[in-house]
Amino acid sequence: METPAVDHVRIFDTTLRDGEQAPGCTMTLEEKLEVARQLARLNVDIIEAGFPAASPGDWAAVHEIAREVGTPNGPIIAALARANRDDIEKAWSAIQPAAKKRIHTFMSTSDIHLEHQFRKTREEALVIIREMVSFARSLCDDVEFSPMDAGRSDPLFLRQAVAVAIEAGATTLNIPDTVGYLTPDEYGAMIRDLYENVPGIKQCILSTHCHDDLGVAVANSLAGVRNGARQVECTINGIGERAGNASLEEVVMAIHTRGQFYGVRTQINTREIARTSRLVSSFIGVPVPPNKAIVGANAFAHESGIHQDGVLKHRQTYEIMSAETVGLDGSELVLGKHSGRHAFRTKLNAMGIELESEEEFQHLFERFKDLCDRKKRVDERDILALVTGELQHAPEIYRLEHVQYNSGLGMIPTATVRLIGPEGQVYVDSDTGTGPVDAIYRAINRVVQRPSELIEFSINAITEGLDAVAEVTVRIREQGAPDTEGARVDLGASTSTTTVLTGKRATQQIFSGYGVHTDTIVAAAQAYMAALNKMLAARQERIKAEAVAYAAGYGTD
Repeated sequence: METPAVDHVRIFDTTLRDGEQAPGCTMTLEEKLEVARQLARLNVDIIEAGFPAASPGDWAAVHEIAREVGTPNGPIIAALARANRDDIEKAWSAIQPAAKKRIHTFMSTSDIHLEHQFRKTREEALVIIREMVSFARSLCDDVEFSPMDAGRSDPLFLRQAVAVAIEAGATTLNIPDTVGYLTPDEYGAMIRDLYENVPGIKQCILSTHCHDDLGVAVANSLAGVRNGARQVECTINGIGERAGNASLEEVVMAIHTRGQFYGVRTQINTREIARTSRLVSSFIGVPVPPNKAIVGANAFAHESGIHQDGVLKHRQTYEIMSAETVGLDGSELVLGKHSGRHAFRTKLNAMGIELESEEEFQHLFERFKDLCDRKKRVDERDILALVTGELQHAPEIYRLEHVQYNSGLGMIPTATVRLIGPEGQVYVDSDTGTGPVDAIYRAINRVVQRPSELIEFSINAITEGLDAVAEVTVRIREQGAPDTEGARVDLGASTSTTTVLTGKRATQQIFSGYGVHTDTIVAAAQAYMAALNKMLAARQERIKAEAVAYAAGYGTD
């Protein structure tokens, strides 16, 4: 395996694995693929595509990402595996199509984990590490090992565990602060201690993996870099278990902006950061906070008179980086209803947006012209919202063709919807509710006849003014109805065993939807339809994934 230059910090993105484990951050297979494609455009070094042993669906997603995104010029495709043969074999089979493959296996080293979770002694843990890292290396030249809960492990035992992993063939040693317990000084010292005291570690890559329970995941990761780490594990928007992971955009831009201080660099295409952030946010239904560093709506906004005066005279008085650097273009090209295809294409290029086909461009241009009829001036925030909405890839089992509503003071809110079904059937239904959105959702539910629970509803104005484009994000959870009853459309036959499995998973899964429109109520209807269609398609996708995975030997001894 080629060893990177000493000043190159690898970016290991685990959005599709650790990030998706966060409650409510589930993505469909097509959404995972689109995120993986975008991560490749962002130029991350490694994509951790998933945890194949978790389910046949996870295996199928990793396999498809490895096939499509794992090209010779693309990123390394990694799969996570616990330190046992079955997990490692599943990980290895899932990443087979990738040109550059990595198996990432882990075993806890803290006494609290070993005693209470694994029921293993330290000596037994070392045996497992040696055997399983060696087994992974017999399959794959690129093996990463993580001593889980390293931050609370005995330092001398941690050295032992890492040394054993290196002897067994690990090429990357990832040191996780699994529960977000350490401070930057402590984490940096831990990395430095391993770098200076473990035999053979200088021939490997030391990596960071920090959680944000105390709000210092990025600071810890950067402290690791300052003390010898040359890989950072992180996620888009910092999503992940509990309080999340180190935020990719914050780590990358800290290194980019303070390159002389850190003495390192990444190979990230920073102009793709804003688009990647919005894409992930729309897929998982978790809005980016306005004050979020780098990608928040206020990250480059100035309201204070003193700040405005300084920025108008010289931007660097109050901005340490430019919006253009992260993909928020500063072009003065004004777009409106008289703008043509060339101007629109020029704006997309300036924003770093690449579309896969002329058909995709034409469809987006039509959406843009429709928006221009409703809004006098369209800026890059509107365009980015349109692009994000088009890239949802939400399956259209039902298509919302028409929605109308009546509501007001002293009125009973009513709504009528017309949906096109999976075989082209036309359904029209009406209902009342506590408000126009509730009435629309009730009318849609009367057609779809699939019980769901709305657990989150959020509205955000993309731009300023009364004609602002609204983006609505909803998250729903399927209620515990049998998979084969109560729906107008049969999503595929299955055995009783599969029905039980998918039924249990479906009742726990959360599905998000995203809608963009100048009419907030219409955007709310679009978002709900996107979430419902994901829910309806999930069972079908799971059955297909199970068939593919088991056909490839998943679950066999």
